[in-house]
Amino acid sequence: MWLFNKIVNYNFNVKSSLSAKLLFLTINFLMVNINYNKVTSITFKDLENAVGKDFISSDKEQLKKYGRDETEDFVFYADVVVKPQTVEQVASVSKICNANKIALTTRGAGTGLSGGALPIKGGVLLSMEKFNKILFIDERNLQATVEPGVINYIFQEEVRKVGLFYPPDPASWGSCSLGGNVAHSSGGPKAVKYGTTRDYVLNLEVVLPNGEVIWTGANTLKYSTGYNLTHLMVGSEGTLGIVTKIVFKLIPLPKHDLLMLIPFTSAEQACKAVGEVFRAGITPSAMEFMERDAIDWSIKYSGEVNFEIKPEWQALLLVEVDGNNMDVLMSDCEIISGVMQANNCDEILFADSAEQKNALWKIRRKVGEAVKSNSVYKEEDTVVPRAELPTLLKGVKEIGKKYGFKSVCYGHAGDGNLHVNIIKGDLSDEVWDNDLPKGIVEIFELCKALGGTISGEHGIGLVQKQYLPIVFSASHLELMKNIKKVFDPNYILNPGKIFD
Repeated sequence: MWLFNKIVNYNFNVKSSLSAKLLFLTINFLMVNINYNKVTSITFKDLENAVGKDFISSDKEQLKKYGRDETEDFVFYADVVVKPQTVEQVASVSKICNANKIALTTRGAGTGLSGGALPIKGGVLLSMEKFNKILFIDERNLQATVEPGVINYIFQEEVRKVGLFYPPDPASWGSCSLGGNVAHSSGGPKAVKYGTTRDYVLNLEVVLPNGEVIWTGANTLKYSTGYNLTHLMVGSEGTLGIVTKIVFKLIPLPKHDLLMLIPFTSAEQACKAVGEVFRAGITPSAMEFMERDAIDWSIKYSGEVNFEIKPEWQALLLVEVDGNNMDVLMSDCEIISGVMQANNCDEILFADSAEQKNALWKIRRKVGEAVKSNSVYKEEDTVVPRAELPTLLKGVKEIGKKYGFKSVCYGHAGDGNLHVNIIKGDLSDEVWDNDLPKGIVEIFELCKALGGTISGEHGIGLVQKQYLPIVFSASHLELMKNIKKVFDPNYILNPGKIFD
């Protein structure tokens, strides 16, 4: 224990040695080992009584289906999958797992990229797919109460019908669930103007590990009544409680939007132009970056393109403005065009129709799937202050050259969120397993040095937790672990995520 205590009190800084950091990360990752109980025939029967025999399964194919998400190629097998339909059933399942010290992992739609829904300790996989109702759209107060299994896109379409708008729109909006969005405080293209999921959650109904049901706050726009448990729960990745209802804030739906496609012969120059748009007084509703490989791979994957991709283009910015006054939007586009031309962009293209807009957005939203279809890869969700984006991009490419890996970069340039997809390609397993983590450490060190952090919207989950000491001190991590212990003293909820 002496060695462990010495290491956990070691406070990282940018100048500390890489080997020391990796030693810390390895020991910290392996040190805690809680023994969880398996689901026995007795507890299986208890769970069956709680949710009904048609909503529990230990079938191998079912376990495999629910044992993966979109994180690389990981598969972990739970003992059983349960699909509750009511809050009371969730509470009963939680009580059973807590009393028997059985790991309980909550899953939404399985679109996560950090391994947050993987049942790495076995036990019970709690699928929230049956919680798929939009319970109430309150047009008077611009609010909606929903269940966590509702798909993001379906919710957006329903509130649009009454002239309202829910802005958070992750790339997987057609398949991701609102509960998963809450678990990771998901963002998306419109976060640059409107904020992330966290900015729209007013109140949550949550089942605690002991089965108690609480509301975390109030359905009000202001809240200064003790600790804000709602904000604490958002982004906690299912480690503190199980969300069963969500109250969202809504805003009026903008009447118009304009979309511009802006090509550059230099990816770094494209990133530099981003910050200058904001300094010119314009806040776009979306500002997305794609470098050349991301564009080519996505077009090939989606099979849709209705404009010429010139050979010299090395990056594209997809810029949207929205609002209620078309004259103002046209003026904004003129200012943006001037900034881009001053930064040596090529000819700016405007989407003339809804079909063209949808085609362009499809290219952007399909980049992640396209990368995954091309190669084994690791995706790092880096984020820095937007003016530092060119430095981050340049640094990522230099680190790639140092360690021999190729990266495909794209993301939400307007808020400094760069998705770095590291491609295995022809790298040997030895280099991939042993050298790549050193390169990732250097990328994250660069993020921290630039005032950023190691995840903007994908969360920590399983795959990023070993890198947390790069951005947090031992004291910071200890505070978070103590919060976990208060909510979940038996450590049954989503064990092995964020930290052990």
